[in-house]
Amino acid sequence: MIWLVVGLGNPGDEYSSTRHNIGQMVVDALAVRHNARWSKHKSRTNVAAFKLGVGAEAASVIVAKSHGYMNESGGPMKALAAFYKVPPSQMIVIHDELDIPFAAIRSKLAGGDNGHNGLKSLTSALGGPDYFRVRMGIGRPQGRQDPADFVLKPFASAEKKTLPEFIARGADTVESLILKGLDITQQTFNI
Repeated sequence: MIWLVVGLGNPGDEYSSTRHNIGQMVVDALAVRHNARWSKHKSRTNVAAFKLGVGAEAASVIVAKSHGYMNESGGPMKALAAFYKVPPSQMIVIHDELDIPFAAIRSKLAGGDNGHNGLKSLTSALGGPDYFRVRMGIGRPQGRQDPADFVLKPFASAEKKTLPEFIARGADTVESLILKGLDITQQTFNI
């Protein structure tokens, strides 16, 4: 079975360490963890592949990042899913979530986009919301800061201290979804 794991984010160095790119940080961590090399794909994405599990039960995992901006990620990811013949039910999308406190993780299947333009683009391109999500909590901005500005800022100094562990737990959550399913993953990681 093939799983497609999508890390949402924006391209370029100016966005690489922002809250909006936490999804890409998690797929980068998965690629490093499994010694997978990134390559360019004709779908306007970067992909890395690895096996998860052992023997006949092992899953093939393709982690992916779009070359384009988050709000345009649906088209490239639909093309990539079609290339690998992966249905939405075998897709995991990792994204930032304003309505969850920093460093909290929630996983679920389907649901609305809650104003998240990357999810809107994916849901529109795929024809529905029936894919898994790993929602990485970034919290809401303090005071009157516009959430659209907040997500494009780097993590605060205090957050950066625990960011590596948060990213690692995001990677653990993805692996658990693939190997153990949604119920066990929610019981383990939805804290």
